[in-house]
Amino acid sequence: MRFRQIEVFHAVYTTGSISAAARTLHVSQPSVSKVLHHTQSQLGLTLFTLVRGRLVATDEAHALFVEVSEIFERLTSLQKTVSNIRNVGGGHIRLGVVPSLGLHVAPLAIARFRKLHPQVTFDVQTLHHDELFQALYERTCDIAIAYDPPAHPRMKRRVLDTGELMLLFREDELADVGDAVPLSLLDGRNMVGLTTSGPVGDAFTAELKRQGVVIHEVVSNQTFYIAAALTGCGAGMTVVDEFTARAGSETSVRFRPLDPPIRFKVECVFLEDRPPSKAAEEFIALLASIIEEIRAPAG
Repeated sequence: MRFRQIEVFHAVYTTGSISAAARTLHVSQPSVSKVLHHTQSQLGLTLFTLVRGRLVATDEAHALFVEVSEIFERLTSLQKTVSNIRNVGGGHIRLGVVPSLGLHVAPLAIARFRKLHPQVTFDVQTLHHDELFQALYERTCDIAIAYDPPAHPRMKRRVLDTGELMLLFREDELADVGDAVPLSLLDGRNMVGLTTSGPVGDAFTAELKRQGVVIHEVVSNQTFYIAAALTGCGAGMTVVDEFTARAGSETSVRFRPLDPPIRFKVECVFLEDRPPSKAAEEFIALLASIIEEIRAPAG
């Protein structure tokens, strides 16, 4: 199948009609019908049948779509990469961030950077730690910002700042709390669990074991901001990174660092053979300054 055939098949399958596919592809309906008919004839397969005036995908089409979808995404990514390479006039930054930095830190940095450099465009995606290398290798991002990212022989790491874990709680859950919360205070309490697979979650679990503290996970989740939202809704206290804690808007929710503190590094990673562009270097510096600004002592 040629790319045009893949493109047409993908459009018809996802939209469910020739007319909608034509609008998506900005071509005429006869053009879509011709390519689809040729594709079915060439493959010797019936991909769609007409049922009560609607196109219905066949089992063969469902099986083909599984493969075509991945190819289509890669080809679309290739087209975007070519476009980005041509965009030498202003620059384009493909940024990957862990989800909690996507709440406030990354948007604030991008907005400020765009005011300084309006010609620079961004493509932003959230990544979990186990997705970092693949995203960099496949060029879906140029740089990624993460907490204690995993080591890899092809990845370069640059420390931007540090952060620490915070206990997030509603005012009615802890009374007369001080400037920091002893980890022992969590023993036996009902909490929203920090079951992330990343190194920050691992550090918290290790410290619980070291101190012999046992918490009761009433809700398990894998994302810091979901844990924060659950706490805000009254599901129980939780432990999150400080950037998630500081991004919260619930007036009834408070946060305090743990005692002893559990810290982590905020790092920028990129492939060794693909160093950041000049625009990306400037953005990294701005992002680091914003993290330092956000980490100013909270009230």
